[in-house]
Amino acid sequence: MGAGPRFRTTAGRLAALGFADGARAERLLRGLGPEAADDLELLDDLATAADPDLALTSLSRLTDREPGISAALRADPGLRRRLLRVFGLSAALAEHVVRHPADVGRLGGPGSPGSPGSAGGAGGAGGAGGAGSTAPSYEELPRAVQAGHEHPLDVLRVAYRGRLLRLAARDVMGEASLIEVTAGLADLAAAALEAALAIARAETEDAGDVRLAVIGMGKCGARELNYISDVDVIFVAEPAEGVEETHALRVATRLAQAVMWACSASTAEGSLWEVDAGLRPEGKIGPLVRTLDSHLAYYRRWAKTWEFQALLKARPVAGDLELGHAYVAAVGELVWQASARDGFVEDVQAMRRRVEAHARTNARAGEADRQIKLGPGGLRDIEFAVQLLQLVHGRTDPRLRRRATLPALAALSEGGYVARDDAKALAEAYTFLRRVEHLLQLHRLRRTHVVPDDEADLRRLGRGLGMTADPAGEFTETWKRHARQARRLHEKLFYRPLLQAVARLPETQARLSPEAAAARLEALGYADPEGALRHIAALTGGVSRRAAIQRTLLPVMLGWFADAPDPDAGLLGFRQISDKLGSTPWYLRLLRDETAVAERLAHLLGTGRYVTGLLLHAPEAVAMLGSPAELAVRPAAALAAEAAAAVGRHGAHAESAVAAVRALRRRELLRTACADLSGLIDVEEVGRVLSSLADVTIQAALDAALNAVRDKMPGGADLPTRIAVIAMGRLGGMECSYGSDADVMFVHEPRPGASEREAAQAAHAVAEELRRLLALPAPDPPLHVDADLRPEGRQGPLVRTLASYRAYYSRWSSHWEAQALLRARFCAGDDVLGRDFVGLVDPLRFPVGGVSPEAVREIRKLKARMEAERLPRGADPALHTKLGRGGLADVEWTAQLIQLRHAAAVPELRTTRTLEALRAAVREGLLDPADEAELARAWRLASRIRDAIMLVRGRAGDGVPTLVKERTLVARALGYPPDGSEDFVDDYRRVTRRARAVVERVFYED
Repeated sequence: MGAGPRFRTTAGRLAALGFADGARAERLLRGLGPEAADDLELLDDLATAADPDLALTSLSRLTDREPGISAALRADPGLRRRLLRVFGLSAALAEHVVRHPADVGRLGGPGSPGSPGSAGGAGGAGGAGGAGSTAPSYEELPRAVQAGHEHPLDVLRVAYRGRLLRLAARDVMGEASLIEVTAGLADLAAAALEAALAIARAETEDAGDVRLAVIGMGKCGARELNYISDVDVIFVAEPAEGVEETHALRVATRLAQAVMWACSASTAEGSLWEVDAGLRPEGKIGPLVRTLDSHLAYYRRWAKTWEFQALLKARPVAGDLELGHAYVAAVGELVWQASARDGFVEDVQAMRRRVEAHARTNARAGEADRQIKLGPGGLRDIEFAVQLLQLVHGRTDPRLRRRATLPALAALSEGGYVARDDAKALAEAYTFLRRVEHLLQLHRLRRTHVVPDDEADLRRLGRGLGMTADPAGEFTETWKRHARQARRLHEKLFYRPLLQAVARLPETQARLSPEAAAARLEALGYADPEGALRHIAALTGGVSRRAAIQRTLLPVMLGWFADAPDPDAGLLGFRQISDKLGSTPWYLRLLRDETAVAERLAHLLGTGRYVTGLLLHAPEAVAMLGSPAELAVRPAAALAAEAAAAVGRHGAHAESAVAAVRALRRRELLRTACADLSGLIDVEEVGRVLSSLADVTIQAALDAALNAVRDKMPGGADLPTRIAVIAMGRLGGMECSYGSDADVMFVHEPRPGASEREAAQAAHAVAEELRRLLALPAPDPPLHVDADLRPEGRQGPLVRTLASYRAYYSRWSSHWEAQALLRARFCAGDDVLGRDFVGLVDPLRFPVGGVSPEAVREIRKLKARMEAERLPRGADPALHTKLGRGGLADVEWTAQLIQLRHAAAVPELRTTRTLEALRAAVREGLLDPADEAELARAWRLASRIRDAIMLVRGRAGDGVPTLVKERTLVARALGYPPDGSEDFVDDYRRVTRRARAVVERVFYED
């Protein structure tokens, strides 16, 4: 590189060459000899190191320990260059060289100790196979520990690091590819395991009674190991001839434990790495060692998909290699049938969640986005995708049965399962991330996958990768670019090739056969892959702009549908909505340009039928999915004004007016459902919004009915009466669900001078017209107006005057009617009359002195009879959300009994809402806070389940679904993972069981 420009001081010149502290560097150079500061070749070698200061410091320590090394390095510039390259990256290997200066010789050219072609270079326990003809072998490690040394573990560690030093030098000098380096590291680990087994055999009695094979798993098995990592293994044993199996397994277990200890124990020379046998059958709770037959029995009967995914990497690395090969051959037959197993899709989804959850839970604060292994766009993203595609397609295509990631990715590309350009880009990303991983771990020989945020560390990484102009900045930019590229792997690897199976696209893309495309869709959760392919073909076929945009959108959306509870329903709904909107210009452009809209739409369509049905009748409402602000609850006053304006516009056309109002309601139901499924509102808010929306709808329908009846009056005269609508039941409690009827009562009051008969006829006509208008056939969800809670039920008058209600309640009303009136709330019509009605019933529902003991007994009897008689035939009482044990009725009746007893004296209890009543009871000391918490938890969960059933099925239901698929969809809508339906049921049983215990004490006991 030359000496560069002249500086006034040597320290300044050294700073210009890349030393962080020029003055310190000058002192260290002087310590190497008087001529060192002016040795331009030495300065060149130091300046090209990733960290010149670290390289110089380590060189200074080495020469202090071994003064004669300076002459050797001056005599062999190549040796010095290799040494300083390693020293500039790895403080740990420099420490090893300082402790063992003789290992400097391992860094020389051909013929030096440890170099290819030197003594002991004929292939280790794992074999070099494919690492390149120049890859070193490590048979000398097992031989070294068999030479009778007093401290064999120290000998193993020194020998291991000496060979690691040689391999690292080849790596940093660019003399070995990534594949050669990772294969060399795996072979070195295999040799260390063989040496550890030799140590174990020497120290274990009866070691000859068992054949023991060590199976490399993970990166060790795939020969793609990194510098410092847990080495994953499985131990397989067979008794020696004539030896009893139980005894042989005990000996094998002692040997396996000794192997693990020999590698992980810390000695004066440190440790190697942890040996992890957690991938064995039953994991850490299973036997450490099994026979081959025992392994096969487990895999055939109990193994999960992730275990077969792990077995993709299995390779014999130490011990009895004949037994090891028999093991790999036997399990290999099972691995490639895994995708045909029941539960494969669920297992795949669980694996994906486990990877992402592991990344979140194991990352320290601020480190998640700097994780190159588990973070977004990290190594695990690529590895997982490649392995899944191997499992899906390797069943019928043996070319894909490769252990290592890069060869497997190449095979997927060659077979047409991944587009060539995509495979190339992912291989580049993977190679870059692995090189960064190696540089991170070389520094201290510590297991890390976190990119540092310190500028000096970033600079060392950049220079280690050959970046010189702005090493830290260039490294960060390149890393982020590759991470973004890798993060798109689900589009690139899984979904884009599916389009080629059904559409005419450029030949440079992957070409899946229809069978392979169907297999991939099935593996990703599509229950009807052939149907999905037909939808894809319909959406992307042709040369129109619309088809071109769909070809851009679908690879992403197919992935989002796969993540949704029901991928098939999601894709079908998307096709139907796309067909409805046809060539509408804004629709596809919105989805293409606004990722959040497309992702939210995919989730909603794939969750259930309710939202899909609403969108199919108003597909233009897709526009509201643009942001959480668009899904925010609209004020009831604004909706009431909009509804009133719609009625006003249509004048005498009552049916048209109510149709417009029902369309408004449909839009707001959609807004609410989308906000609900997106987690923007909770179940109490859902109930309030749906109840307010029902109020607005009833008021608008009442206005239209009043207009219609008025128009039939002689001369268009005013009606002879005033009318109010009183909300009851869940509507009165502002606790409506998506499928709730509108329970109401009608009250009217004749105007002064009007005939009571004419007033009653007019009021009845208005009430019937309101019900007729809201019951007209329409594409909108119906709002059934139910007036059966009125006095005398269906046998009683539909509408009564205030005086008639007063007379009835004073003379005939029963205890249950007083309890029902706890929910009474004015919701539409004449507000003065509505307030008068509420004032009329307050003494009945909030009796002075509280409800009588006789009334309490009657209420309890009624509750017991309801539980016995009204529960549907065959329904499980533990899983019925309304009438079952600990369900809605239990909680609501308990709250209402507290109100009947105490609301007259405690005004805070005078509310129509269940949870507000319970909270008020706690504040007034009438209910224990712990009891309130259990009741509220059960009420919320039961209400959420009822809502979820409607959202999923498109029709109401009160019981936890018994069909597994439907129960799974409901569980997913509630936020449970794909395999969480049993957890969902268990949670509901537990929550309602605790609530029922509270009900038994508070409702049934005095």
